[in-house]
Amino acid sequence: MRNVVPVLTVVGAIFVLWYLAAIWLNAPWAYDKAERAGVSLSASELVADTWAQDKPKLPAPHQVAVEIWETTVEKKITSKRSLIWHSWVTLSATLLGFALGTGLGILLAVGIVYNTVMDRSVMPWVITSQTIPILALAPMIIVVLNAVGISGLLPKAMISMYLSFFPVVVGMVKGLRSPEVMQLDQMRTWNASASQTLWRLRLPASMPYLFASLKVGVAASLVGAIVGELPTGAVAGLGARLLAGSYYGQTIQIWSALIMAAALAAVLVAIIGVIQRVTLNRMGMA
Repeated sequence: MRNVVPVLTVVGAIFVLWYLAAIWLNAPWAYDKAERAGVSLSASELVADTWAQDKPKLPAPHQVAVEIWETTVEKKITSKRSLIWHSWVTLSATLLGFALGTGLGILLAVGIVYNTVMDRSVMPWVITSQTIPILALAPMIIVVLNAVGISGLLPKAMISMYLSFFPVVVGMVKGLRSPEVMQLDQMRTWNASASQTLWRLRLPASMPYLFASLKVGVAASLVGAIVGELPTGAVAGLGARLLAGSYYGQTIQIWSALIMAAALAAVLVAIIGVIQRVTLNRMGMA
């Protein structure tokens, strides 16, 4: 209970500020309508209008909640108007990109730790790659892959991979180098090969670093999947919902897609957290 109260307090404050911001941002349109109708608005009428506009600048929380309810519970999952269906499309690209990014990141990290040439040549390029804005890179990736006949899920997954592999590389390099000198000397005393040292010392020691990186990587992968849907004119996915909402001024639809994306990221991070606790407990590291 002691931990719940601060969380509820912060959430309550966010909702209060959200409702107040909705009044402030939507008030000009309410006053404009009242002026054209030749009527004046009382304070209560102003609040009611700003919290019930069809295309508000900032929708009220209850408007977003109603939109999420209508597009999840009241729609069939197979319906193209279902937010769950769009979430699944984005989740598919996210998971594929995350798997590819994790695999690439671990392989690069092992190479960087065991090969001095890779450490001096690849690592700087890995860091430099993240300075390129993903919004500029995403259309290039999609156009190039489409030119060679690759379309659909894979181009979005490649963008997800691009964003997710970096934290895995950095975390795993740190984790693989975390064993102390005395532990490495002990492995040499036992005449352990490089592969034995990797599997029996370096990889187990890197697990806490790996899971911390995976939590960052899966969230970045979700962002990559959404960004990958924006320049393609996609008709499915949370990115497509955001794009359609921006085209037609449907701010409530935009916010519902954003909240769904945030919830999806939270679930993915929570799943990795559960796997982390189970794994580290079995390894005696929790």
